[in-house]
Amino acid sequence: MIFDTKQHWETVYKTKKPDQVSWTQEIPKTSLDFINSFQLSKDASIIDIGGGDSNLVDFLLEEGYSNITVLDISGKALERAKKRLGKKGNMVTWIESNVIDFNPEKTYDIWHDRAAFHFLTSQDQVSSYVSLANRCVKKHLIIGTFSMNGPQKCSGLNITQYSKNKMSRIFTKSYKNLKCIEEIHNTPFNTTQNFIFCSFKKR
Repeated sequence: MIFDTKQHWETVYKTKKPDQVSWTQEIPKTSLDFINSFQLSKDASIIDIGGGDSNLVDFLLEEGYSNITVLDISGKALERAKKRLGKKGNMVTWIESNVIDFNPEKTYDIWHDRAAFHFLTSQDQVSSYVSLANRCVKKHLIIGTFSMNGPQKCSGLNITQYSKNKMSRIFTKSYKNLKCIEEIHNTPFNTTQNFIFCSFKKR
């Protein structure tokens, strides 16, 4: 039986509230700090990969960014984000797609991913992801993923852990590594997860 990734995530977002999933952040400070560190204009094109119903889009809109796209495999997750944002949601482009099936119609100044990359567990999937990013990222890439000290599974699924060197090797052909930091994420149920965030600049 072939595992249905989309159905898995639709079920998660239909049955669990934000405070019942480990990845929820009230304030996505690290992501915002990385995005703002690039000092791009407020009309810079930003895509949040696996954004789901993350609060990042709320904060970006609040800070005046006006060209935001959120991509997620789960339509239910995107519905929840749209409902939360109300009329502000009309300012966002919403795309329902598995990232490795994504066929972008535009390029992006900033590609941000704190959610999808560590779920790619085969070399083919990682290669497809990198190829996609190479095609549609104009300036900057931000990847937040589980570190070597992080969980080995998330939402019942196997993940891939990363170190700074492992991450850099994957993207180094087309990107210069700007900065990597480790971060302890406090989940809504008072456990901790170790993440690594890296930012890159297109060569």
